[in-house]
Amino acid sequence: MRVLIADQFEASGIEKLREAGCDVVYEPKLEGEALREAVATTPCRVLIVRSTQVTKDVIEAGDSLGLIVRAGAGVNTIDTTAASKHSVLVANCPGKNAVAVAELTFGLILALDRRIVENVVDLRHGTWNKKEYAQARGLKGRTLGIIGLGQIGEAVADRAKAFEMKVVAWSRSLTAACAEELSVERAATPAAVAAHCDVLTIHLAAAPETRKLVNAEVLEQLKPGALVINTARAEVMDYDALARIMVDKRLRVGLDVFANEPPGSQGEFADAIVKAGGLVYGTHHIGASTEQAQAAIAEETVQIVVEYQRTGRARHCVNLCARSPARYLLSVRHVNKPGVLAHALGAISDANVNVEEMENVICEGREAAVAQIKLDAALSDSVLKTIKGDNPYVIGVTQTRIV
Repeated sequence: MRVLIADQFEASGIEKLREAGCDVVYEPKLEGEALREAVATTPCRVLIVRSTQVTKDVIEAGDSLGLIVRAGAGVNTIDTTAASKHSVLVANCPGKNAVAVAELTFGLILALDRRIVENVVDLRHGTWNKKEYAQARGLKGRTLGIIGLGQIGEAVADRAKAFEMKVVAWSRSLTAACAEELSVERAATPAAVAAHCDVLTIHLAAAPETRKLVNAEVLEQLKPGALVINTARAEVMDYDALARIMVDKRLRVGLDVFANEPPGSQGEFADAIVKAGGLVYGTHHIGASTEQAQAAIAEETVQIVVEYQRTGRARHCVNLCARSPARYLLSVRHVNKPGVLAHALGAISDANVNVEEMENVICEGREAAVAQIKLDAALSDSVLKTIKGDNPYVIGVTQTRIV
């Protein structure tokens, strides 16, 4: 199976893919038209990317393409709608960068509280200004607000406790019981988190329902002088509102993600938020960029590809149908011989019934098997009789309604 890697990827991961029998093509600088051409001509069965944009044109160029793996969390750089229409699975590696992002989050919090960047700049310019920089509030006893309490949010909460901070959080899936187990205070809304915290940090996944979830209504609730951190996605925060409110409320802002990032790893940068007049610290979208995180992501990517090669399934797949439209399960027990499945599927097709899902399970000894075929409608008794009686290798046929 040919695998095209179109971004920087751990050498250990490439070696493990080759050990698993994959034909690996490593072109870490592919993007745009060059990527489309490579997908079309490789031809690859699997495409692995990190930050590279995978557009509709790229997806439709690959007749052999069956799986796209984002070697990282989230899939906002991949056109999942086009992938689904083209029958291409999309998977990612959730949680493998949680520690790295949590570490950067606290790096930004500490840097803002102690104004480390200004300290360094003044020292490098020969200025000693201890009077100015000796004024810091400190973190102990202050409240950290977390919006989005997934694996990264939980990792941040754990580190906040080590700093003896209180934690208040909101997440769509956060229950009272879960909040108690994590020793965090559960807020009813994102705005309620902002109203009760000294430091607000965002850890939401990018999705239609989270777009600009952290908006003016939320940010207006912050205390004057509060710290705001976003190491998630730019899409989840209203940066226009942030630009205005951070000046009005003298907020200190730390960002790893921006609305107008250069498309590649290098380029000109001119996002308006850094020129809005407030105190903004920024990093270059490097939240997951530690050796530890990249090694873990590479290992998970290899496991996804190897499982897909073996079974045709992809763990962490994000574009599977949430609920199968199948209404009936047809079980065909049969001798493990050629032609049995073709016979059964031919009868189903003649009945104008659609197969929604199918799996053929081989029994020990490889002499017999059972085909589990999920259908969108019931087969008539006559069709069931045809499947059972017109092939000598069919042992038994049963049909049940799926509840």
